Amino acid sequence: MSNWNGKFVIGLTGNIATGKSVVRRMLEHLGAYTIDADALSHRAYARGAPGYKQVVDHFGKWLVKKDGEIDRSKLGNLVFNNPDAMSQLESIVHPLVRQATELLIKRSIQPVIVIEAIKLLEGDLRNVCDSIWVTNAMEDIQVERLMRKRGMSHDQAVKRIHMQSAQSAKVAVANIVITNTGSYDALWKQVSAAWKEIVPGAGGTESDTVTIKQSADQTLGVLQVKRGKPKNSAAIADLITRLSKGARMMTVENVMEAFGEKAYMLLELDRKIVGLAGWQVENLVTRTTDIYLEEDLNQQKALEVLIKEVERASAELQSEVSLIFPKEQLILQEQIWRHLGYEKRTPETLGVQAWQDSATESIPAGKTLLFKQLRQDRVLRPI
Repeated sequence: MSNWNGKFVIGLTGNIATGKSVVRRMLEHLGAYTIDADALSHRAYARGAPGYKQVVDHFGKWLVKKDGEIDRSKLGNLVFNNPDAMSQLESIVHPLVRQATELLIKRSIQPVIVIEAIKLLEGDLRNVCDSIWVTNAMEDIQVERLMRKRGMSHDQAVKRIHMQSAQSAKVAVANIVITNTGSYDALWKQVSAAWKEIVPGAGGTESDTVTIKQSADQTLGVLQVKRGKPKNSAAIADLITRLSKGARMMTVENVMEAFGEKAYMLLELDRKIVGLAGWQVENLVTRTTDIYLEEDLNQQKALEVLIKEVERASAELQSEVSLIFPKEQLILQEQIWRHLGYEKRTPETLGVQAWQDSATESIPAGKTLLFKQLRQDRVLRPI
């Protein structure tokens, strides 16, 4: 633990479409605090952030949208086709990201930190890492993923891959190489094995149960929340399929894939799973996109136990706000949501660009957004 007293920092990198974000999420499931440095770079030049004026002054006001924010698409088109412009942007953004990353590491309560960055090895962030992990995949797998997930043509995907530094150079300096062939089960086993290899005691300290709350109404029994694991995939798939009345036909494979994007909190009543919340913290914003509860439950008590546990876990990940996108029948429980501190909002009223972006990306068409600020001190305001 050379850089941070009592903490071990993993630097996670790899070329596009090799599965960095999926591996980062898996490490978060195992107990790490994870940082997406590429997302932080966007916050560094958001309106009001210290990089904003520098980027506008350097590249021009033509990048600024009507709402005052920098148009990331225009900026991306400029720098991806101009190595000098990319270097100039990085000279502005990288020091700010380094500062923000160090701040998050200092504030984290977890002993293991993961920093995901596509250019980790080219910048200063490499110097804060105790171990370098690299995700690797064959080029044909990368191409297929870019075509399927990002809508690129074959030629566009190949060009995007070849614009990056050689994957072999990253693998050559790695302490751990994670080979991602597309099987989530195989990937999970690799990540878990590597975690146990570098984290002392990781094989025996993991606990499923994160909180237990005795209901005030003793007729309800004991409500317990535990964090879902891949071993719970079949139960999660069955619950979502059944409670959605077939609107979402989930399989074990679907749930395993979902674990690459989100976590699940499972609500148990006398040890039987009776509800769940699917949630994630990305860019310091909590997004809860799945809530399923058995109809015969006390909805207020069940939601209170489940949502408060999501909030508690979010606080450990330094989340600034909680965004919830409930199903229509849960939206009708207005009194419950008010009791929990949530209010109906629209993305454009959230005020902070990162919050607005997260809401816009997640909110289904015609659905309602519920908002709650989890902390008054913006974590990255000092950057």
